[in-house]
Amino acid sequence: MQYTLRDYQQEATDAGLAYLLNKSSKFKRRNGMIVAPTGSGKSLLIASIATQLPEASIVFQPTREILQQNAAKLAHYGFPAAVFSASMGRRERGRITLATIGSVAAVPAAFEHVSYLLIDECHQAVNPKGGQYTDFIEGLPEHVRVMGFTATPYRMQTNSFGTQLRFLTRSIPRLFNDMVHETPIARLVEAGYWCPLRYDDGHQVVRRERLVLNTKGTDYTDGSVQMEFNEIGFVGKLCDVVAAKMAQGRKHILVFTRFTDEARRVAAQFPGCAFVTGETPDHERDAVVQGFSTGRIPMVANVGVLGVGFDAPVIDCVVLGRPTVSLATYYQQVGRAVRPHASKAWADIVDMCGLTRLFGRVEDLQLRTGGRYGREWTVCSGERALTDVYFSERDSEPEAPLSPEEVKKKKAADFWRRKHRFGRRR
Repeated sequence: MQYTLRDYQQEATDAGLAYLLNKSSKFKRRNGMIVAPTGSGKSLLIASIATQLPEASIVFQPTREILQQNAAKLAHYGFPAAVFSASMGRRERGRITLATIGSVAAVPAAFEHVSYLLIDECHQAVNPKGGQYTDFIEGLPEHVRVMGFTATPYRMQTNSFGTQLRFLTRSIPRLFNDMVHETPIARLVEAGYWCPLRYDDGHQVVRRERLVLNTKGTDYTDGSVQMEFNEIGFVGKLCDVVAAKMAQGRKHILVFTRFTDEARRVAAQFPGCAFVTGETPDHERDAVVQGFSTGRIPMVANVGVLGVGFDAPVIDCVVLGRPTVSLATYYQQVGRAVRPHASKAWADIVDMCGLTRLFGRVEDLQLRTGGRYGREWTVCSGERALTDVYFSERDSEPEAPLSPEEVKKKKAADFWRRKHRFGRRR
């Protein structure tokens, strides 16, 4: 099949190729990153870059499902790729090889012929404790160039001052050094590449102030969420929302919740509906995804499965029933509905957990540069920074503007905190 890249895809392809083909010593051991929002055609962008590279490449996929999905897309566009996946029973190698890190980590010598490594959903590769991605990248020969692709270029990190989202080029370890290209979400919205979203927070029932953060500050504890769900009768309210949306004509409803019990009970209330979790056998999960994508199953409740990379443009309603402090989780869940489709004029985002108030509308997210050389990137919602600030600062908003004296005190406190943290380093 012949395809034509959109203008921003061509720009990203050109920038990515220029970066990867630059063999100067300045760029050795520097890894690049391309930020491509959900619905921007990231898989086609990766394929466009991989097929124009002069030597062999390996493309890491985060899950088996996304690997299958992208392998099918590559074949559809006339670029069949080799697949190296233990769970799929395939151990092929070719000029372009799609693989999962779990399948490759144990046999790095099998890919000594590779000159380029492309990482889809590269935010998953950044782990403060290292891990398979870090070990694999650090073991690569010096000539191998690395490029990451993601819609959510940040990860949570915790230190003695608290928890914050760190932009990937500022994270520890720093696997990605350079921002190579970024497609603004606003550009996709203005061009009509995103389906219009209608946010509905009138069904918010989860009281965030009742929830307790875990010891790392990265999410709410299971116990506090379960207690809140029980006190407010969450499952019943969730069923009411689904029934109301079905009555309004929504035919492809994707529900996100925290626990398997909620997903199972909601699915049981509606004939022909289903649920999936991380424990669902692969063949059952594949059947549910297929049935949902074709319209045979009108509603799927899921727990931690269909939030990243799941591509079903028919989705016309997303129900946010999973409390979280993760911007990436919120973004990915809303992102399941942004792809346009002839069957929908808009998509509903029903927020039961106050996530829209916490993070703002996804369409309003934007990247801004800062620092002395303009290389320090921050994700903002309007004027409010969401990355590289501590949660305690991000979530609290003063009731009134600070007085000049209060501003002076705050600046002094920030100065001494930074000096205490960095001043003794050499």
